Amino acid sequence: MSTHKSSAIWKGNLKEGNGTMNVGEGAWEGSFSAKSRFEGAEEGSSPEELIAAAHAGCFSMAFAHALAEEGFEPVQIDTKAAATIEKTSGGFAITKIHLSTKGKVNGIDNNQFQEIAKGAKENCPVSKALKQGVDISMDAELLS
Repeated sequence: MSTHKSSAIWKGNLKEGNGTMNVGEGAWEGSFSAKSRFEGAEEGSSPEELIAAAHAGCFSMAFAHALAEEGFEPVQIDTKAAATIEKTSGGFAITKIHLSTKGKVNGIDNNQFQEIAKGAKENCPVSKALKQGVDISMDAELLS
């Protein structure tokens, strides 16, 4: 089992506040705000961008593995993910994620490529977590 950690600090209220997210042990740190999250402001990131990055990375690895399992040698897999957040009747929600992938794989035809890509989309751990849900636990401590 492997556990991976990230963190976030938020200061202020939702509309006027801002925060910082840290991925891993200093691998990446960036700012985020309501404007970067809900209005698409170019400055800063959002939790949805990080979910999209995680999904693109996970899918690319799963696709490369699936290709190799089928006897193909992937040269490069380039995946972009777009996560959409919308206001729904139950509040804000990530309503869809679109993966767009391009791959250089020697000796494969398009039908095989598409079939293996579909399997990777369904079976990468991030796809599974987003589709099936995961057990979320929490500790909360009020500071004085």
